[in-house]
Amino acid sequence: MLGGFSFSYEDALNPAQLKAVMITEGPVLVIAGAGSGKTRTLVYRVYRLIERGVSPEAILLLTFTRKAAGEMLERASSLGDPRCRQVSGGTFHALAHRILRIHSERVGFHRDFIVLDRADMEEIIQSLIPELRVPKDGFRFPKKSTVAGIISKAANLQRPVEKVVNEDYSQFNDAAGAVTRLDVLYQEYKQTHGLMDYDDLIIKFRALLTEHSDIRAELNGRYRYVLVDEYQDTNTIQSDIARLLAYEHRNIMVVGDDCQSIYSFRGADYRNMFTFPKVFPETRIIKLEENYRSLQPILAFTNEMMKGAGKSYTKCLFSSRKGGERPKIVDTGTSPAQSIFIRKYLETYVKQGGFLKDAAVLFRAGYHSFDLETELTRARIPYVKYGGFKFLESAHIRDFLAHLRVAVNSGDIVSWGRILRLIKNIGQAKSHSVISWMAETGAKPGEIVKWPGSGKKD
Repeated sequence: MLGGFSFSYEDALNPAQLKAVMITEGPVLVIAGAGSGKTRTLVYRVYRLIERGVSPEAILLLTFTRKAAGEMLERASSLGDPRCRQVSGGTFHALAHRILRIHSERVGFHRDFIVLDRADMEEIIQSLIPELRVPKDGFRFPKKSTVAGIISKAANLQRPVEKVVNEDYSQFNDAAGAVTRLDVLYQEYKQTHGLMDYDDLIIKFRALLTEHSDIRAELNGRYRYVLVDEYQDTNTIQSDIARLLAYEHRNIMVVGDDCQSIYSFRGADYRNMFTFPKVFPETRIIKLEENYRSLQPILAFTNEMMKGAGKSYTKCLFSSRKGGERPKIVDTGTSPAQSIFIRKYLETYVKQGGFLKDAAVLFRAGYHSFDLETELTRARIPYVKYGGFKFLESAHIRDFLAHLRVAVNSGDIVSWGRILRLIKNIGQAKSHSVISWMAETGAKPGEIVKWPGSGKKD
């Protein structure tokens, strides 16, 4: 009983969840089927550790979004101990950023390094393309967002850029050499100007842990209990970081489902779920198979699908919730045929008394809806589409943020590049030239008029 609140673990958790929560020492791999209460398990484990006297500062909870970590710790706190909010929770990138701010000199960076987001990365890439002098005719070169994706995937997979192009972007095979040279220019540019992108954060953090035993020992001593959510979506670099953080104490629990990995396109490797017991031979494996989200017909269908999933941990999802319809798989062959099928299905549904407001169509990406939108419009079936650009991705918002960023850090050359391009007659090449001149001369923002190409004199 804490804070006037008491509960029974046995009443709050099913047997598998209870086992995962009560094993606090040593490596644990939790195979959490869809809707099986993995978040609940992590929440109660955090609470259990603190209940046993573990300091909140000694617990590290790694998730794939800051929001997820915050919600878990808030839920743990609501069980009766507000100290749960003091647990270090966040993403791999956030942890890497925090530690690198302290030890950046060990990996060749000053402490005031600037972190690039994806849009910053693309702008730098675009500014460097002219240096390649690629032919404009008869040569297909990928757009900046594609190049950024190639470079990022190569970094996360630890593969040569040229190999990534040839294997995953074969339509740009002729440009593989040029993209490789562009990557070299991009890496040099970041190093020269003290910049790190998101991929650099975890790459440099792993290097810090691997090459500096004193820092590794320090973090092992600080974080005595490590918990990792969505382990099936970690890449090799992140799984290495998790291993290194538990290098000495070995008190690490990872939770995931090998059948739910959806981020292979950015380097995630579900096989980390299978290598974990090899890295930690004393690992105890616990399977969460009771589903609280779906009806039994859906789970029966899912269990059959998983049998053909290749290498996976054997599990059989079940639920006490009965009733419901068994899902169907319909192979329409083409996207237009799929749209026609959905349109006809909706028309039949409405004729049978259904309401369009109760129907939803889900897509992996927004552009997948184009054919269906055309088909629904042609049939005069009203619809609402959700999605589109995120607020911070809008051009005018990024322009505004660029001004705020240089107000805080006048050395933020990425933001300066964006601001300069808002000025009439200044494009990519000229802004790049101005920024290079500022970096070489140490000129302050107010001295831009002294740039040799400005046409003005002191």
